[in-house]
Amino acid sequence: MSPVEVRRGTSPVILGLPHTGTDVPDDIRACLNDEGLKLRDTDWHIDLLYDGLLPDVTTVRATFHRYVVDANRDPGGASLYPGQTTTALVPLTDFDNQPIWREGRAPDDAEVARRVKLFHAPYHAALAAEIARVKAIHGVAILYDCHSIRSRIPYLFEGILPDFNIGTDGGRTCDRLVELAARGVCATADGYTSIVNGRFRGGWTTRHYAAPGDGVHTIQMELAQSTHLASETPPFAYDETRAARLRPVLAELLRRLEALAPALKG
Repeated sequence: MSPVEVRRGTSPVILGLPHTGTDVPDDIRACLNDEGLKLRDTDWHIDLLYDGLLPDVTTVRATFHRYVVDANRDPGGASLYPGQTTTALVPLTDFDNQPIWREGRAPDDAEVARRVKLFHAPYHAALAAEIARVKAIHGVAILYDCHSIRSRIPYLFEGILPDFNIGTDGGRTCDRLVELAARGVCATADGYTSIVNGRFRGGWTTRHYAAPGDGVHTIQMELAQSTHLASETPPFAYDETRAARLRPVLAELLRRLEALAPALKG
């Protein structure tokens, strides 16, 4: 299986999907313990949730699971959130701090480097190529990185996560108009909660590709999984009713971002 799937469109908006993949090669799967085999920390059904919301949008999706290698981490291994609890380029534990590898089978440095070459690098090569292609068409590219996470994870954060978690690294990854558009749509969405640059300020992808002065604007959306799953425990089923309520909000947000493209070229 290819490590990345690309669907090319003509919109100035690109959807990044680094954590929806569940493919684990057999040699790596054999090293996971029972907890790791649950693949609990997947961004469950996010590709389905966003499917069809914006005509002609480009999508770049990693097919491999984040336990193989995390496509939203620095390939050099630098911490995403220095001083805060987070998971590594190749996680050793899940989001509940439970070991995911069989005893003595956790990947060493050489194995991590191999996975970066085989999985992480091809995903980002494809993403970089699509950003360049879209920018050549429009003079601007807007990368919207799609994520989700359980709303309650005491190991990572206190309390209950807001429904919409917008990340722009303190406004550094995009023009202020982009952040304001996202903030406005989410803040006025009836029955939902939101925050900008809270616990999730934007991952490595958002920060790495951001070049608002050169026409590349990036923003991360971390959704609480309670907004679109029937349950945040296995089997992590997609809830059609919840999704049907959420999808128009996300569609409006993407349309607002797309409509900003001409203003961002100036």
